[in-house]
Amino acid sequence: MNFVVVGAQWGDEGKGKLIDILSENVDITVRYQGGNNAGHTVIVGDKEYIFHLIPSAILRPSKTCVIGNGVVIDPKALLEEINELKKRGLPMTNRQLKISCNAHVVMPYHRVMDQLRETKRENKIGTTGRGIGPCYSDKIGRMGIRMIDLLNPGVLKAKLQDNLNEKNDIFKKVYSHQTYDFKKIYTEYLAYGRKLKSYICDTSLYLNDAVDRKKKILFEGAQGTFLDVDFGTYPFVTSSNSTIGGVCSGTGVPPTKIGQVIAAVKAYTTRVGEGPFPTEFDEKFNDIIRAKGHEFGSTTGRPRRCGWFDAVLVRYAAIINGASELAIMKLDVLDGLETLKIAVAYKYKGKIYKDFPHDLDVLSKCEIVYETMKGWKESTREARKYSQLPLNARRYVERLEKLVGVRVKYISVGSKRDEIVVR
Repeated sequence: MNFVVVGAQWGDEGKGKLIDILSENVDITVRYQGGNNAGHTVIVGDKEYIFHLIPSAILRPSKTCVIGNGVVIDPKALLEEINELKKRGLPMTNRQLKISCNAHVVMPYHRVMDQLRETKRENKIGTTGRGIGPCYSDKIGRMGIRMIDLLNPGVLKAKLQDNLNEKNDIFKKVYSHQTYDFKKIYTEYLAYGRKLKSYICDTSLYLNDAVDRKKKILFEGAQGTFLDVDFGTYPFVTSSNSTIGGVCSGTGVPPTKIGQVIAAVKAYTTRVGEGPFPTEFDEKFNDIIRAKGHEFGSTTGRPRRCGWFDAVLVRYAAIINGASELAIMKLDVLDGLETLKIAVAYKYKGKIYKDFPHDLDVLSKCEIVYETMKGWKESTREARKYSQLPLNARRYVERLEKLVGVRVKYISVGSKRDEIVVR
């Protein structure tokens, strides 16, 4: 059966570790959206790997990893990632890695535009400044450059000239910023095309053929449900569909060929950047959990905001993603706490919201209706069976399961590959 791993919060749920574990039993792992604004961290033994564009399953050389058409690719960043993995002993051939010819390319002007737009806003989005949003904007505006174009000098020349005619006017007249030289970018990106040529192909045909040959496929998203451009806390979101809907449009694999959906959540909640966060801790407790959970972005190093588990949030994510199983990550971070809180509803102007509201005023100004549970003093790090978890940890997991309405199958109790409980 093919299956999908989606984040059910604001990203950073520990999907990288989960995908690394699950990829052992699949043939192909596919990234379906986002760009190098996301990061997955995987620890194998005493080695740490950080991935931005390539699925973490690349650590298993017998498997194939695919970057789908829904991803936007900074070729410079991708080549750096490939070369770093080669240095660490991974073969990185075109059998291990395939890149969609239809994936759009992040250009230098996208990165600068991303940063300049943020300077004009009163309500900052909290962008990573990697050019992801402007690249998706050009894709929708039908002026994007795709990976296949890097292999065709004539097409790249025509598209780049058209784009720079417009972009340079905007940079000069709107932002009083320097303009871009056509020849420099053209030469640079043709070189990227030559270096990546062996990896570029029609991945939609490859994936559908693999399905027909009964190969097992794992689809992985970047970010999380509440950074989805349609269903997230808009406008404090990413520029793509990080929910289940992004799988089909981002890979060319139809919904009839997708099976289970595993929703990944932390045992608490985090988010990076701006935007509402109803269950956020006070500053002091934020610092404690951030330090304990190493809550700093894999891509940017930015400190993550931390808060209690929000069942209103996760239940909505489970519904719209059609989650069949839940993976609770970083349960060990809650070890040693006297009490735990779970958000079960929001209260705003006398009204109780048990379903997730999309009104930013409600999300920003609501009071939280909490359930309080007893914590546990014992460490969960050594548990490998569900029965080995402390009693109150099991009670906490089972309460989350009931509130979300989805069975918990995976429970992570540490950062290493083997620190996992499978029910």
